[in-house]
Amino acid sequence: MPEALDRKYPNAAKEFRWQWFFPMAKHSVNPRTGKVMRHHVLDRALQNMVKRAIEKAGVNKHGTCHSFRHAYATHLLENGTDIKAIQELLGHSSIETTMIYTHVAQKKLAVVESPLDKLEKAG
Repeated sequence: MPEALDRKYPNAAKEFRWQWFFPMAKHSVNPRTGKVMRHHVLDRALQNMVKRAIEKAGVNKHGTCHSFRHAYATHLLENGTDIKAIQELLGHSSIETTMIYTHVAQKKLAVVESPLDKLEKAG
């Protein structure tokens, strides 16, 4: 953890939400502490990896890490996941930010089947 964050959030290094999913391949020396450790892949490097993977897969659409995040949230919403759960998963402090995804999903939400509809079909 960077020094300032370490002071502000003393338990952050032990919390899952502060861990990274994309560690660098090699260890490096922390210039402040001299400790040899693995750091996270820089966001720009990850974005470049995603771009190359999309090109290599032959996908003819523009895609970014953010578009994957947006698609994830939209699919959750379209599949009936509670908007508050999506807010927590995305780390939004405001529900209004999460509500942006309802605009994209609006058309598909109109055809979402109610659980009561399923009961009617079974009976």
